[in-house]
Amino acid sequence: MEILDCRGQQCPQPVVQTRKLMLAQPAKALKVLVDDDVSRDNVTRLAKSLGYAASINPSEEAIEINLTPGEKSEKAVVGTAKSGPTVIFITSDEMGRGDAKLGQILMKNFIFTLIEADKAPDAIYFVNNGVKLTVGGSDVIEPLLELANRGVDIASCGLCLEFFNLKEALSVGRISNMLELVNALEGAGNIVRL
Repeated sequence: MEILDCRGQQCPQPVVQTRKLMLAQPAKALKVLVDDDVSRDNVTRLAKSLGYAASINPSEEAIEINLTPGEKSEKAVVGTAKSGPTVIFITSDEMGRGDAKLGQILMKNFIFTLIEADKAPDAIYFVNNGVKLTVGGSDVIEPLLELANRGVDIASCGLCLEFFNLKEALSVGRISNMLELVNALEGAGNIVRL
């Protein structure tokens, strides 16, 4: 049985690391160690969605989650049919409303987690403060470059880059325009707006 120690890791790392190991070794039982209830619940939900049975054994040192492979659930096997590309539309360097620092952490986690998703989006368009994620000094250049290398179209609004005086600082992707953005959104089969 493989043991994965995720104690001390922040969300979404316990789920991401567990998923990687489950996909790499789908027929192998796995023991995951976490140290909080949220990680326990997230790993358990992931396991069940991938057809694993989960049993939980808490101790003073860790919460131990024993995962045993089984049949994949129909929900995990059957995908939703969509026509047209998936476009992510990012309008800010923060996710959600409220505390700015937390919003930036959430956006960073979202973009890092995109590289772990089963299916990458077809395109990511950045407008307004969102373009700040694609320029030098951004904490998410590395995952955006990885997504671009996988064929994801990374496009930043040229007017927005000019407004913030960041056109020369663009570090990943290309410069886009409003007409292209409108056409991309109109032709999309799925739009995710952040």
